[in-house]
Amino acid sequence: MAEEQDQDSKTEEPTEKKIRDAVEKGNIPFSREVPIFASSTAILVFCIFFMPSGASYVAVSLADVFAKSSRWQLNNGEDVVSLFHHLFWETSHLLLPAFALMMAFGIAASVMQNIPRPALERIKPQLSRLSLSKGFKRLFGAQGLVDFAKSITKILVISSIVAFAMVDDYYTVLSGMFSEPAIIPQTMARMARKVFVIVLISTAVLAIADLLWTRFHWRNQLRMTRQELKDEIKQSDGDPIVKARQRSLARDRARNRMISDVPRATLVIANPTHFAVALRYVREENDAPVIIAKGQDLVALKIREVAENNDIPVFEDPPLARSIFAQASVGSVIPPAFYKAVAELIHVVYSKSPAKIN
Repeated sequence: MAEEQDQDSKTEEPTEKKIRDAVEKGNIPFSREVPIFASSTAILVFCIFFMPSGASYVAVSLADVFAKSSRWQLNNGEDVVSLFHHLFWETSHLLLPAFALMMAFGIAASVMQNIPRPALERIKPQLSRLSLSKGFKRLFGAQGLVDFAKSITKILVISSIVAFAMVDDYYTVLSGMFSEPAIIPQTMARMARKVFVIVLISTAVLAIADLLWTRFHWRNQLRMTRQELKDEIKQSDGDPIVKARQRSLARDRARNRMISDVPRATLVIANPTHFAVALRYVREENDAPVIIAKGQDLVALKIREVAENNDIPVFEDPPLARSIFAQASVGSVIPPAFYKAVAELIHVVYSKSPAKIN
């Protein structure tokens, strides 16, 4: 019950990090029906392309053994081993292609579902795997019963399909009992191919359905709660509170550096208390005045205070102060639109204190 409630609380889609961590631990979606379909396909390929020639070769070899039985004396154990060794190599022409196809198709079925990758977490020794109670739960628990029900359903469905498809061959089988013996193998082979094709098609449908369900169920199991999502964002991007504090400290340091540059200003343009812009103009440094500090409200008052303490002229021009504050940043020259207005103020400063020219 607790697991169901926990699963119900997982309302968020898994993040890329959650999926990547699951894959690295070996938790990947894997459909068991796909390898079964691959094995069935391998058997079909073997029956069509390899079995006729292989069976003929084995039949000829066995006929030769029985026809020339005098060559195989079974007087002791070595003779028996020699006979079985010969039979093994002769039948390998039929069996080896079957084993090779089964292995190749089985590997392909696994590789097509998931790219092979090492998962040390799955092979790490765990005492919990030796627990009889947990093993009993895996076999007879909810998931075990579901798998058992799926297997029974699969057998019943495929059997029903085969039985329905073979209804028309019922009388063919009966009539075959009274036909020539040479025709019976051909009839049985035709019916076997029909049954096998039906089973293969049914297995393909089950494999596709199971593959889609397995991936949906795997992704659903990886869903996250809102708290898990928040915790992961904190881990990947950093705690928002800490980041906000860091940004605040950075702004304070930048503000302090800016205030410390105010004594180098040539003049300050203010609005009397809401805005303040400190400008520096030295002919040898720049062709136009440079904004070395600007601020609003308390920062503007601080700029004015520092300027007055250092005998820097403060001009109250609200429209000009507000416009420069909005259109230019600290460290840049003033826009050309303000050249004339600022030039008049600089002229006033220089006329009162010619020493500021240099």
